[in-house]
Amino acid sequence: MKLSIKTSVAALISAAVLAGAASAQDIKLRMSTPASETDQRSVALAEVFASAVADFATYEPHYNASLIAQNSELEAIASGDLEMSIASAQELAQFFPEFSIFATGYVHQSAEHQVAVFNDALMDPFKQKVEDELGIKLLAVMYLGKRHVNLRQCKDEVDVQTPADLAGINLRMPGTDAWQFLGKALGANPTPMAFTEVYTALQTGSVDGQDNPLPTVVDAKFFEVTCQIALTSHLVDLNYVAFSKAVWDELTPEQQATVKKAAEDAAESGRQAQLKKEADLGAFLEDNGLTLYEPDLAAFRSHVQAQYKGSEFAASWPEGVLDKINALGE
Repeated sequence: MKLSIKTSVAALISAAVLAGAASAQDIKLRMSTPASETDQRSVALAEVFASAVADFATYEPHYNASLIAQNSELEAIASGDLEMSIASAQELAQFFPEFSIFATGYVHQSAEHQVAVFNDALMDPFKQKVEDELGIKLLAVMYLGKRHVNLRQCKDEVDVQTPADLAGINLRMPGTDAWQFLGKALGANPTPMAFTEVYTALQTGSVDGQDNPLPTVVDAKFFEVTCQIALTSHLVDLNYVAFSKAVWDELTPEQQATVKKAAEDAAESGRQAQLKKEADLGAFLEDNGLTLYEPDLAAFRSHVQAQYKGSEFAASWPEGVLDKINALGE
């Protein structure tokens, strides 16, 4: 009898463990992004994040906006139709205008500066508001790269030295107000367009150019349909790993810690890969016929920052935050 009871108890425990494991494996983390499968952010999450959470969740990435339309990912997470995305500050600024400070030209100074800002206490109110009002946790900051102006016209047609040289240039920018404002601040005529349409638009001349980091220019093959890159470095661009708060709340504390560390480790892996790639790509692009040159950065910096002073975007920035951001870069 005692043996039978012990056997039954052991069987029940075993069944419970197996049921728990099966339940844990049922956690599906769908990630939607407009980026391609070979983008460094995509690679880092697929390799680092996915393996780190594999014991209790299945990471299911969807690339090229194939699951959720670009700029609709945050709403999808908020409504429970998506678990993860790689969100920009510009997207978040659509819901919370104060996020436009992180999408302002010449504010972030480097990849390391981005991490320092994200981990500083100044970010706590920003993160909390996203969590409280959208049900989204921002787990880590990912380095996208320094954005530059990439044009179809060659340098003998358009020589970009100051913002005045971009007058009349139809520069593709994402469609949010924050992005469009930045395009105007650079001196260009910003044209809203989904990322997936840019290659064809450049090829046909529907737009004159686009702005992205060098790795994106290569990854999306924009170099095939453009002639020059003015190294304006106007935005040290970033993305946040956005995670469903509803799913987060279903995880154990140990699983939550694993997810957060996995996101941070993936971000660091992607950051280092992106920095190396940026350093290596100048020669590749020149070998493929593009002209790369640095314009008058002081002229661009002063002009862009002047456009933000007194604007509706600067009006939404919490008092003193810009000073704190600048201090972290000193």
